[in-house]
Amino acid sequence: MTRTPLPTTLDGYEVWFVTGSQNLYGEETLRQVAEQSQAVADGLGALPVKVVWKPVLKDSDSIRRLALEVNARDDVIGVIAWMHTFSPAKMWIAGLDALQKPLLHLHTQANVELPWADIDFDFMNLNQAAHGDREFGYIQTRLGVARKTVVGHVSNPTVLQQVEDWQRAAAGWTASRTLKLARFGDNMRYVAVTEGDKTEAELRFGVQVNTWGVNELVEAVDAASEADVDALVAEYEELYDVADELRAGGARHQSLRDGAAIELGLRSFLEEGGFGAFTTSFEDLGALKQLPGLAVQRLMAEGYGFGAEGDWKTAILVRVANVMGAGLPGGASLMEDYTYDLVPGSERILGAHMLEVSPSLTTAKPRLEVHALGIGGKDDPVRLVFTADPGPALVVAMSDMRDRFRLVANVVENVDAPDLPKLPVGRAVWKPAPDFATSAACWLAAGAAHHTVMTTAVGIEVFRDFAEIAKTELVVIDETTTVRGFQSELRWNQAYYRLAQGF
Repeated sequence: MTRTPLPTTLDGYEVWFVTGSQNLYGEETLRQVAEQSQAVADGLGALPVKVVWKPVLKDSDSIRRLALEVNARDDVIGVIAWMHTFSPAKMWIAGLDALQKPLLHLHTQANVELPWADIDFDFMNLNQAAHGDREFGYIQTRLGVARKTVVGHVSNPTVLQQVEDWQRAAAGWTASRTLKLARFGDNMRYVAVTEGDKTEAELRFGVQVNTWGVNELVEAVDAASEADVDALVAEYEELYDVADELRAGGARHQSLRDGAAIELGLRSFLEEGGFGAFTTSFEDLGALKQLPGLAVQRLMAEGYGFGAEGDWKTAILVRVANVMGAGLPGGASLMEDYTYDLVPGSERILGAHMLEVSPSLTTAKPRLEVHALGIGGKDDPVRLVFTADPGPALVVAMSDMRDRFRLVANVVENVDAPDLPKLPVGRAVWKPAPDFATSAACWLAAGAAHHTVMTTAVGIEVFRDFAEIAKTELVVIDETTTVRGFQSELRWNQAYYRLAQGF
């Protein structure tokens, strides 16, 4: 049994560090500019995406050519720019207009403390970032360039964290631009929020969303060999607390073998097609013996995007969140708000899905069980049962608002769950910020979906950066949110995004 793991890593990516100056200053000053800018780039060397220093840019043509080279390199996911001295901004017009990759403007300088007693005009001539970057900021705003601005010295941990957040968002953006998503069947009948404009999604996010008949998946499942099923079942027994009835010789062992065959077939279909995300629908299972549960859970934990009931928009978010969180503790999963605990002052939300919640949300050993499922009309499906670990989390939904996509994010805290002996699924219990009533009222006002991605790996700042890169609306519900202020923001956004599209 061979596998081709889906790349869900920041390894192999690069961010280029570019420094602006001009020929006015002479060779000695430009030599110092190069040395100091290399030192600043080296200060970013511990970040998860490799930072590559490039020679100082001093004229319009070299800037434009660098932008075109960045665009052409799939491994270069963004540019960090710093105006060390003073780089007249008209030199940057052609390059910024050509650049198609994410941009971070690092407003910094070589030194932390000023050597007050030694400052002369040679020092001032060299260390002009304070107004050189303001010139650069002007031209970015004048051209309407989407970017992130980070202010401070690279020795400051807060600065490094902000740059890392942007790197992760840029990686998520790169993943979406190259994402192929396979839908097995359509979305659930009569449901509104899982509908959406797939053509606009490819234009906005770059993702290709197409549909395959579920029986094409069945052919791949039927092709799974008995030897490969044996090997995968043995892997299950090593990794999970497997119910006795599912073990070899148990009364329901065949159900586990059927689940393993589904995983093998689904995995081979996705690998052969180069897909990084997929959807299923319990209303369209063809000749599948059971609704995919275990297979979906394990594939999400490996980095695949997934949306239940044909929800391709959530599948995109799960894949993007998995990439953005690469290498960090925690994970990303399909999630759904199911029901509330409305005890005054201690309200909680219980989230789950029929089967498909990723075990990357827990550090505990999941239990592998089989239970009846009242929908789908197939054999009882196997699934991993667990509760998400307590700790900070984020739930994010994507809705199609006709003229744009809207991302809605709620900062939440996963908490310890009461015993749930009769709910044999992956689940999470959380308290939303700023409080339950405000969170729910704002979520409803935004028209946010009931399916979300829950991520316990990355926080809201990474999604803010992603939305800025994607030029996509993001509204955030956090500890500062009020219903009145949130409603006003929705109205302002509606006007802004319609005007921003032009006529």
